[in-house]
Amino acid sequence: MEMGFRWYGSQNDQIHLADIRQIPGVRQVVGALFDIPVGEVWPEDQIIRLKHQIEAAELKFTVVESVNIHDDIKIGLPSRDRYIENYQQTIRNLAAAGVRTICYNFMPIFDWVRTNLHFSLADGSQALAFEHRQVQRQPQDIIHEIENNANGFVLPGWEPERLAQVQQLFDAYAGVDETQLAANLNYFLDAIIPVCEECHVQMALHPDDPPRELFGLPRIYKNLADMNRIVAMNPSTANGFTICTGSLGENPQNDIPAIIREFVPQGRVPFVHARNIKFMNDQGDFHESAHLSSMGSLDMFAIMQALHETGFSGVIRPDHGRDIWHESGRPGYGLYDRALGITYLNGLWEALEKQS
Repeated sequence: MEMGFRWYGSQNDQIHLADIRQIPGVRQVVGALFDIPVGEVWPEDQIIRLKHQIEAAELKFTVVESVNIHDDIKIGLPSRDRYIENYQQTIRNLAAAGVRTICYNFMPIFDWVRTNLHFSLADGSQALAFEHRQVQRQPQDIIHEIENNANGFVLPGWEPERLAQVQQLFDAYAGVDETQLAANLNYFLDAIIPVCEECHVQMALHPDDPPRELFGLPRIYKNLADMNRIVAMNPSTANGFTICTGSLGENPQNDIPAIIREFVPQGRVPFVHARNIKFMNDQGDFHESAHLSSMGSLDMFAIMQALHETGFSGVIRPDHGRDIWHESGRPGYGLYDRALGITYLNGLWEALEKQS
């Protein structure tokens, strides 16, 4: 297992590589090029520049997130082939820079949804939260909520230029149900997996967040059954998963340790997002919490134990920390609480190593 830390780059993050380097046990920086429009090719020279910047801080760069899928691919429009060709070239360019894992998602319109970016907890900290009754509002209300409370940052999946066309996007998705969305993912995988095999890159699909239908939009990576369906689309191990404990855990029916034990031995899990959540009621409303098991509704020890027992050797990173100690940065992606999460996860892993 290698510990990583998501970083938005020197132009888009209040956190510096020197800060990340000081977190005990961190070896990887999970980066991306956030100024490239969705669907366009990531230029090799910019990828190499990012790689050199990270390596100059004595950290590694083998995992990227947010190589986002153009909506035309998800919808299944004739123009999708051009965007798929661009994606294939981006894979080649990333591979040339030593990237081996690409985390992506196939969620329509919204990469993730929270209804409150600054939910106040009893200890005075603030966290991301989701309340189902809030999504009964119009999608535009949620967009304004996100844009107005993101502390001036652009959040991944909520790019203003794209969401300015949100009504057109909803119209375009009107005929796309779960079956059609799954078929469009299958089409995408059939096109890119041969390139991944050629370049020794593994795709790592991120779960739907939250794993439920929202605004009438379909979801296709919600649970174990969905994952088995995705494996059946393309048997190559280049067709892999990101196990996000929080996203999957937002459905209390999901047994995350069992999911880990199913797919890690298959070689399909190169990347893990480790975070905890706290359910607020029986309707599935939740807020993010500190990583400790006792602070949330997920058994983080059981999750780490499953990873250890199955020989997980990929990259893991903390996810969606709280705002603590007067920090006010990108919601969910501050330095302090994620660093605390790393210390906790590393402590669990060390105990598991010594027990074995």
